[in-house]
Amino acid sequence: MHGKGETSSLKTGVIDFIAGCLGGVALVYVSQPMDTVKVKMQTFPGLYKGLVNCTVQTFKRDGIVRGLYAGTIPAVVANVAENSVLFAAYGACQQVVGSAMHKPSVAELSTLENATAGFLAAFFSSFTLCPTELIKCKLQALRETAGNDGKRRPTISSYALVSQILRTEGIPGMFRGLTSTFAREMPGYFFFFGGYEQTREFFTRPGQSKDEIGALRTMVAGAVGGVALWTVIFPADVIKSRIQVYSMRASMTQVGLDIFRKEGVLAFYNGLLPTIVRTIPATAVLFVVYEYTKKTLTKLLE
Repeated sequence: MHGKGETSSLKTGVIDFIAGCLGGVALVYVSQPMDTVKVKMQTFPGLYKGLVNCTVQTFKRDGIVRGLYAGTIPAVVANVAENSVLFAAYGACQQVVGSAMHKPSVAELSTLENATAGFLAAFFSSFTLCPTELIKCKLQALRETAGNDGKRRPTISSYALVSQILRTEGIPGMFRGLTSTFAREMPGYFFFFGGYEQTREFFTRPGQSKDEIGALRTMVAGAVGGVALWTVIFPADVIKSRIQVYSMRASMTQVGLDIFRKEGVLAFYNGLLPTIVRTIPATAVLFVVYEYTKKTLTKLLE
């Protein structure tokens, strides 16, 4: 009997992992252009007049593939790594929280309990996210870090950039910004999963389960979770982007105080608009792909 339970938990974990992978790929292709704009606005606040100006400038100078979709491959790797680990860890953390609260099924968890499972899951996904996000941010800000003199954008592959960082800084260089990644991800995913589960609950009619609310309502719940996440964590994300793009060795607190002293509190919200613009469709797609992949695989493997 014990073996059967273990097999069932493993199967659920694998399904969560695959569904998270596919959700991560879908999210990147929907959100990458606005993510590039966000990183540029966060790290070069004086260079662009706003969302439209940054988008137009990037498109004019470097086009779609090298400009707006810069860093897509590491972003796909980052999101597949993060979301597969995140959703697998979320499923496992839901079970841990469920047994701590003496609830036999994860379907019985409250919004607060689901949010706590999300908070714990983000600890594990941060380790996979930090190095890939570092490469993505550096590729997105390649033109600006090389000097904005209108010359041709320098080109470097993800592999060459990784090799360069490992050569000059070693393995710790790949984890630059890990503390700010924890500070961003853990509270962020508390609100992400909390917002998502609460909205699904709101949409659930009497006698219906949260899994039966349909694709459109699932998308709305995903969008609410995404907006909740980014609104809460944006200052930590600005600090993380600066640390990673400029390869800073200063602590998160030092960088945060420096930004506050030199640029004021609004600098912590530079790039928030493109983030919200990209988050609504991206997290909507992420959760629809995740939930429906999970449902399909569960049926196939029954």
